[in-house]
Amino acid sequence: MADSTKTATLTIDDKTLELPIHSPTAGPDVIDITKLYAQGGVFTHDPGFTSTSSCESTITFIDGGKGELLHRGYPIDQLAEKSHYLEVCYLLLYGELPTAAELETFENTITRHTMLHEQMTGFFRGFRRDAHPMAIMVGVVGAMSAFYHDSTDISDPRQREIASHRLIAKMPTIAAWAYKYSIGQPFVYPRNDLDYASNFLRMCFAVPAEDYEVNPILSRAMDRIFTLHADHEQNASTSTVRLASSSGANPFACIAAGIACLWGPSHGGANQACLEMLRQIGSVDRIPEFIARAKDKDDPFRLMGFGHRVYKNFDPRAKVMKKSADEVLDLLGVENNPVLQVAKELEAAALADPYFADKKLFPNVDFYSGIILEAMGFPTSMFTPIFALSRTVGWVSQWKEMISEPGLKIGRPRQLYTGPTLRDYTEVEDR
Repeated sequence: MADSTKTATLTIDDKTLELPIHSPTAGPDVIDITKLYAQGGVFTHDPGFTSTSSCESTITFIDGGKGELLHRGYPIDQLAEKSHYLEVCYLLLYGELPTAAELETFENTITRHTMLHEQMTGFFRGFRRDAHPMAIMVGVVGAMSAFYHDSTDISDPRQREIASHRLIAKMPTIAAWAYKYSIGQPFVYPRNDLDYASNFLRMCFAVPAEDYEVNPILSRAMDRIFTLHADHEQNASTSTVRLASSSGANPFACIAAGIACLWGPSHGGANQACLEMLRQIGSVDRIPEFIARAKDKDDPFRLMGFGHRVYKNFDPRAKVMKKSADEVLDLLGVENNPVLQVAKELEAAALADPYFADKKLFPNVDFYSGIILEAMGFPTSMFTPIFALSRTVGWVSQWKEMISEPGLKIGRPRQLYTGPTLRDYTEVEDR
C-alpha cells in the first residue's frame, strides 16, 4: 500500500471528514475516498473516471506531460530497442527482467502452448465467412474456457499460471486463423522453431502451395509493434478486464471482455482510422489541402495519428516505431502504394510545420504502426486484432495482479441519478 501519512479535509454542511492521501512511488498524490459515502453520505461524480484511481498497481506508469511510459520502472524505448516481446511479457507478468535461464524456460513454455485444441477449428468455421476478425477473436477466446477446463479455477495459483501462458501463446494463432478464415485460406499451424513474431507472420501469410520465408526486418518490426502495445496502464479495455475479473469470472471470459472493449473505434481503431484518412487524402498533391483543413478551427477534419490523449508532449513509443517504419519502407518500398507515399509526405509536411510543433501534434504510435501493417500486407480489419494480440499480456498481468489482492471486491460504480422520483403505478385503462 502506498504511503498515507497525509490527509485532506472535506467539509460538507456541518460535517468535517479527514480523508487519507496516498503518495505513490510516481505520479500525483491520491485522495482515498473509500469511506466517503459511509462517513459523509455522499460519493463523487467522475464521468470516464479520468480523475479517479480505480486500483493500486505496480505494473505500468505513464506521465503524459513528460512523454514517459514505464513497465515495472523500465522506459518503453529501452525495452523496444534492447529487449523483445517475450522478455517484456516476462517482465510484466513477474515484475523483474528474467535471467538467461528463466527467459529460455519461459520462451520454451510459450512456444509449446501455441497450438489450439483441434476441435476449435470447427468453432472458427461456425462463423460467416465475412465475419470481422475481431468478432471471431471475441468468440474464440471466450470459448477457450470450454476447451481448457484445467485452467479456469482462479483460486488455484497454478491454474492461473497455466491460463496466463495459454492466452499469451495461443493469441497469435487465434488472430492468424481469424485472418485466414476471413480471406478463405486454410489455417497454417504454428512451428516451434520460429520466434513469436515470425511464427505469427508465417501463420498469416504462408499457404500450402508456398511457404512464407520470414524477413528478419519484418519480424523485428512486428515484435516492436507487440512490445509497444503490451500494456498502457488503466485504459478502457484493461479496466474492462479488471471489472470483469472482480466478479470472479474465468480468465478467458475476462480477456474476451477486454477484446470486445478494444474493438471500439475510440480505443483500438486509431491506426485503422489513420489509414482510412490517408486513403481519403488519396495522393501526395492533396496533402497541402488537408494540412490547411487541419489548421482550420471551423473544419471538423482532424489529422488522425497525430497527438495523443494521454501524452501531452510526445508519444514515447513513436520514436521507436518510426525507426521500424523507415526500415520496413526501405525494404518494401512505397513506389507502388499511394497510401504509403501519402504517409511519408504527410509525416514530413507535418513535422516541418510550426503549427503542429507548437500544438505538440507529433505522429504517434498509431500513425507508424498503421503504416507498417499496411506495408506488410495486412488489411485494416486486422489492425485491431493485432493490437489485441499485443495487449493480451498486459490484460493478463493486470488480471493476475488483481486476483492476488487480499480483500478483492467486485466492482460497483455509483451513479448520479437524474430520473423520476418515486411514483405509483397507473392502471392501463387510466393512462
